[in-house]
Amino acid sequence: MPNPSLPDSSPSPENSNPENGKSFGALLSEFEQSHSRKSDDGGRQIQATVIAVSAEQVFLDIGFKTEGVLPLQALAGEAVKPGDTLMVTVKGRDAEGYYEVSRLRIAQPKDWSSLERAFAYKEIIEGTVTAVVKGGLSVDIGVRAFMPASRSGVRDTAEMEKLVGQQIRCRILKLEVTEEDVVVDRRAVAEEEERALKGRRYSELREGDTVHGEIRSLTDYGAFVDIGGVDALLHVGDISWSHISKPADALSLGQQIEAKILKIDAEKQRVSIGLKQLQPHPWDAVPARYKTGDRVHGTVTRLADFGAFVELEPGVEGLIHVSEMSWVKKVRKPSDLLKQGDTVEVVILGINTAERRLSLGLKQALGDPWADASRKFPAGSVVEGPVAGFTKFGAFVELAEGVQGMVHISEISAEKRINHPQDVLKLGQQVKAQVLEVDPAKRQLRLSIKKLVPVSMDEYMAEHKPGDLVTGRLIEVSAGAGRVELGEGIEAICRLPEGSAAAAPETGGKADLSSLTSMLQARWKGGGQNKPAPEPARSGQIRSFRIAALDPGAKSIRLELVS
Repeated sequence: MPNPSLPDSSPSPENSNPENGKSFGALLSEFEQSHSRKSDDGGRQIQATVIAVSAEQVFLDIGFKTEGVLPLQALAGEAVKPGDTLMVTVKGRDAEGYYEVSRLRIAQPKDWSSLERAFAYKEIIEGTVTAVVKGGLSVDIGVRAFMPASRSGVRDTAEMEKLVGQQIRCRILKLEVTEEDVVVDRRAVAEEEERALKGRRYSELREGDTVHGEIRSLTDYGAFVDIGGVDALLHVGDISWSHISKPADALSLGQQIEAKILKIDAEKQRVSIGLKQLQPHPWDAVPARYKTGDRVHGTVTRLADFGAFVELEPGVEGLIHVSEMSWVKKVRKPSDLLKQGDTVEVVILGINTAERRLSLGLKQALGDPWADASRKFPAGSVVEGPVAGFTKFGAFVELAEGVQGMVHISEISAEKRINHPQDVLKLGQQVKAQVLEVDPAKRQLRLSIKKLVPVSMDEYMAEHKPGDLVTGRLIEVSAGAGRVELGEGIEAICRLPEGSAAAAPETGGKADLSSLTSMLQARWKGGGQNKPAPEPARSGQIRSFRIAALDPGAKSIRLELVS
């Protein structure tokens, strides 16, 4: 490669070239002539032929002894191959001696008249950044020009310093020839070129294409991906078939990805891409993997007012409706039982492959507590549990998880009338009760507390047996039968001989002591012999009776009149 800084040649033996016979002076002359073409052709476009393509640049035959090089990024994604032709403009030489070329026709001002023309026609010109100065940069465009920091296209001083020594494309914003005051703008040119690049790129994109990109930024709702000069949105819902709360959980800045173009809005210049769309849909395998009635495990991914979503595997979610969460109580909101991240066992209640929906049950995995309620709590058995709640007509007693029995207000006490269950019972109070009836189909179980509380009738029956003679007061007499009071709260039915009943005297409900006296005197005088005919039975009389039958279950006593 020739060296542009060769010493001045002189006709001396040292300057001769023994290989080709040319003097060093002749070589220098050829070198200067070949390099003079740079200035002659600096503003002229040349048809160049592609020689080779590397990972970073394209090598071109521009008709000079040395090839030209064009950065790949200048092609804006355009594919080229050896033999293709391009129109380029020579800019200068790089450190390796290759000619730097551009696809833009760039005028290099040579005098003030050239600058005036470039300013008038808003032409793009080329300059070299020479220094960072107060408020911006100093740029050599043939004359010294000033570029404000706000028009440099960079954000801070550190980036401005990186521009020093670089060639830039810019446009003249202000030109005062007499005062030699020139202001240039790089930012506008860069933005125009970026828009042009995006426009070309958008025209090349097609929905359904697979593109390569780099994660540029992350937000709560997705990631922005550079797919070759165009920003595309990768929504959080299109990252993976599994549930992802935020993109940062699966992606990182600078990460290289392959994605599928889902939608292009050329008018608004928006592109939507997806990662998961390049993978098989998990629901394709659901019919073969799951069946209605299967018990499966999953993770609660999110809660809604109407239920909880459970992920069985990445991309396969099912819904537990609030009505399918508990046998025990009515669940008003899923958060009462579950939270995000919980691992649960559920039963598959239904599969809708067409709509990709799974119906799940949480309570079914626990088993129906009413299934064996008849065996565990048969009628007549004695049970115990806490008072779980009240209604106007009774109280609920929890016998097991998911099984409650109801004690009607009439079955709470036999001793007194109760207006409100809370008058006798308290929430959480442990009580014993007798099972009256079990109906698993209706999920109902009736209980009685009063049947387990000993009363005077129970005690009376425990102390007597059929055949015993007892004394009592007739409180009601009718044809053939009477009602007898044997003690406080103890009543019995007596069979009366035909024609033995008499009208009740006006005793005001008091006992007929005269009948008792007559009965005792007759027995005393007769020594128990020659019994007189029985006195007609009247209400209020105190008479003797024999116990004919006792029925503890029905709490009934039947008597026979003796005297």
